[in-house]
Amino acid sequence: MKAIETPDPVTRTRLTNRYDTVRQFTEHLCRPLATEDYVVQPIEDVSPPKWHLGHTTWFFEQVLLETFAKNYVRYHDTFYYIFNSYYQHFGDRAQRDRRGTLSRPTVEQVYAYRKEIDNRMHELIATVDDAQFEEMTELVELGLHHEQQHQELLVTDVKYIFATNPLLPVYTEHSLPNAGNSSSATFVRFSGGVKQIGAEPDGFTYDCEHPRHSTFVRDFAIMNRLVTCGEYLEFIHDGGYENHDLWLSNGWDVITARGWKAPLFWVKDGKSWQIITLSGIREIRETEPVCHVSHYEAEAFARWAGKRLPTEAEWEVAAQSVDDGSYAGNFVDEGYYHPAPAGTFEERETLHQMFGDVWEWTSSAFLPYPGYRREHGALGEYNGKFMNDQMVLRGGSCATSRSHIRTTYRNFFQSDRRWQFAGFRLAEDV
Repeated sequence: MKAIETPDPVTRTRLTNRYDTVRQFTEHLCRPLATEDYVVQPIEDVSPPKWHLGHTTWFFEQVLLETFAKNYVRYHDTFYYIFNSYYQHFGDRAQRDRRGTLSRPTVEQVYAYRKEIDNRMHELIATVDDAQFEEMTELVELGLHHEQQHQELLVTDVKYIFATNPLLPVYTEHSLPNAGNSSSATFVRFSGGVKQIGAEPDGFTYDCEHPRHSTFVRDFAIMNRLVTCGEYLEFIHDGGYENHDLWLSNGWDVITARGWKAPLFWVKDGKSWQIITLSGIREIRETEPVCHVSHYEAEAFARWAGKRLPTEAEWEVAAQSVDDGSYAGNFVDEGYYHPAPAGTFEERETLHQMFGDVWEWTSSAFLPYPGYRREHGALGEYNGKFMNDQMVLRGGSCATSRSHIRTTYRNFFQSDRRWQFAGFRLAEDV
């Protein structure tokens, strides 16, 4: 099942079709799950699949139906409490770390909730006043991209849920095609100067991607592909996790306290390493991009290699050189749910894997661009209030929908997080 392509121009019929495609893809991702899988929450960061189904539905009810549907009657008052995430504007909510303790509403009741809200959204799209249609369409678009974000979280959360189960359940039997050896690592040079980054006013983007602005970058070079598992194994074998000189102070404290010796989902089997995937546990393939590493681990590897992580401005300048609008790469659309060696899903002469496979850590903190203006009300809580203690990632992953990514997209997580499909490439000064 493929993710959607943006229709243009937007009509009521096309908007309904787009809405249905995104909503159905969420349920498609849940089909391999047993009922018991929907409720599990091993750690606070991981939400139960049932909650993702309910929360994305709550978003359309709270933001769209409450605003535009005449004389609207809520589906269930308590659902507003259960399925709110972090929106203070909308009132109280269930504690994030307690989502997995709620056996009710049942999975069946949550699917019934989705079906009813979908019916109400169909009616709203068909009947809303022409004067309100454009404003409503913009919010529907936001809701659909919000749901695509949760589709990605759904995939990564299911992986964590399955990986922490001693039975190591298999989500899908799909395996990546054998792409042979990864391309050799080279560095592609870019001239510095004043560059334009950030989103143009047209098309859907998040507020944190604005405004488009000038920024200065020095001459730099960026690695033509992602760092591989084989290269990361060299770092491990060379004592990378035992050498405090390689680590930021907070990073050293984290790996010491948590006993990290390898990326998340790597398992030592005698002298060799295995990796837990959504298709089961298997030996590590050295040509695949390393993933499920924190910013601390990426930064330590870069220092070990005598390089550095790119800034987000450098990454975007480099990505502009290969952005033809197609965003070729390994996305959730392919249905493999695992990063692939460079060249598996694209043919390029210079930069590989700029889009898809793994989110790429940068050295940049998630901060507002010059001239950024935070939205008012609930929409201001979407990105603006998270602009502290987070690092920027770029490019999307094998759990991202292709229609959801763009060169200017700014993802962000705290430096110690690694349950997402996060990896990195290196950069250097010229």
